[in-house]
This record gives sequence, structure tokens and C-alpha cells, in this order.
Amino acid sequence: MSLFNRRNILASAGIAVAAALAPFSASAADGTIRLIVPYGGGGLVDGLVREMADTMTQELGQPVVVENKPGSNGIIGAAYVAAAKPDGLTYLVGATGPLSLNTLLRKNLPFSMESFEPVGTMFSGPLTITVPEAMGVSNLDELKAWGEADKPLRYAMLGPGSVTHLFGMVLQDVLGSELTNVAYKANPEMIVDQIGGQIELNFSTPISLIKHVEAGDLKILAISTEERMDRFPDLPTVVELGYPQLVSSFWFGLVAPAGTAQEEKDRVASALQVAVSQEGLQEKMINAGMTPNVGGADAMQAQLDWDQDFWGSVIKENGISLD
Repeated sequence: MSLFNRRNILASAGIAVAAALAPFSASAADGTIRLIVPYGGGGLVDGLVREMADTMTQELGQPVVVENKPGSNGIIGAAYVAAAKPDGLTYLVGATGPLSLNTLLRKNLPFSMESFEPVGTMFSGPLTITVPEAMGVSNLDELKAWGEADKPLRYAMLGPGSVTHLFGMVLQDVLGSELTNVAYKANPEMIVDQIGGQIELNFSTPISLIKHVEAGDLKILAISTEERMDRFPDLPTVVELGYPQLVSSFWFGLVAPAGTAQEEKDRVASALQVAVSQEGLQEKMINAGMTPNVGGADAMQAQLDWDQDFWGSVIKENGISLD
């Protein structure tokens, strides 16, 4: 499996830093607030954030726009915001990978966790523990027995250091059986191979798998939440099945460059909470298999702290590094 080329990552991030240090554009001088999304446009996350930005514009009485700065697993966008002037006009739509995992896995980033300050939470999503229907495994206890019988347990991951990679490490410890990771670029490839029997485990979100479950090709043994989801009421949780160690998720939230005035962060956080609370937007999140998270800086900091403890322990115990 191939890792990111370190030289390319740092070179690209350096370009982002230089761009951020350049004189601000006229739109920023006019008071336009920019939400930097470290992914490409047109996806689910981008659409949800743009809808939030519209509501925030109304609440703040000034333009709030979304800018996409994808690349290098979120490093380009994060580096851009880390180097931005802390004037309350530039924010990062942070997430598990770009912020927590990158800072835990990589030593030579152009930013650190201290480069940012929490503003507020947006939404989170669960992982699943999914097997082929033909495997004949119906619950987590049976999956554990499968591994104890020395049968293969190969799991799909979206690259080294990803949430799916690390969750496999957690599941391996819980099951007490060795899991073999297989890297993929996208969910469709994983699903095809899993249905075909090339892998036994998939940790993708319920929404990406449900049609294959309904078709009788795959079976979701559990979702990695404490409580059942409204969107998927029939799916059991890892907690109710007796495996609370497997509770985990991926998340999205807002952070500011370090040094941003508290007054500005509070103002934006308040507008963000109004946006996330909108019934229509929450319905879209739930239908997409996400959980709306209405919270301010304390909630965002709590999530970052949890990541440091949970994912940090997994990374340290397994000696994982991407540098």
C-alpha cells in the first residue's frame, strides 16, 4: 500500500501557507467570513456546510462563504487556516482526519493542534461493522468466534492512518484475533470486493451500505454508537451488544486560527449553533446517516480531547506513523 509522498505534502502545504500569508483579498477586507473546507466541492459535507453558511450569513448580517481547499488528506486546507491572520474572518471546517489524526500521525506538519482554537461542533457519523451475508455471521459474538477459529478477517480501509484503518486496530484488540487491512481508494471498490468475498469486514457508514443490506448481499452487525440512530432504528449498537470499547465516530466542526479574539469566536459560534439547529438541515443530516451536534467551543474541545485520548492510544500502541 502506498503512503502520501512526504515531499509533495510539505511542498503543497508550503504553498498554502505562503498564500495565507499574502495580503488579504478585498472580500476579506469587506468583512466576508470564510469557512475553509479541506475537501473538494460537491460532496455531502460541502453541501451541508454551504447551507450552514447561508443561515450564518443571516444571523451575523455579513457574508459567510465556503471555500474549498482540498489536498493531501486535508493538510492543504488546515495549513492555510493555521497561517491565516486571526482576525475572525477565516475558519477551518475541521474533521477527524485533517486535524486530530494528522497531528497525531505526522511529525513534520506546517501546523499543530495548538495552531487552532475551538469554535463549535457541526455533525458526526458512525462506523459500521459489516460482513458479507454469505459469511453466515449474525452478531459480534459470532464474529469473535470466527476469528478464534483462525478464519480470515480482512478489512477494508481508506488508506493508512484513516479512521477505518485505526478502527480495525481497535476491533482487532477487542476480538483478540489478527485482522489484515486492505487499502482502497473509495467505498464502491470496497463493497464490490466484500460482496465478492475478497474481504470480510467493512466499516463504512450505514448510508453507503444500506441498499446492499436490503438486497441481501451484506449484513451490518452493529454501528459504533451508544444509542440507536433514528435513520436506522433496526441496527444494534456496539454498546447494547456488549462491546462499549468500540464506540467511535468521525466528526466535523469549526476551529479558528490561534489568537482569534474570543468575541469573534463567540459570535461565529452562536451563529453556527443556530444554523445546525435548523430543522430542515438536521433532517438532511439524519437522512444522510449523520448526527447533528449543536455545541460551542467547549463541545468542540471535548471532541478534540477525546480524539487525543482514544485515537492517540491506538496510534501509540500500534506504533503507527506516516512520517
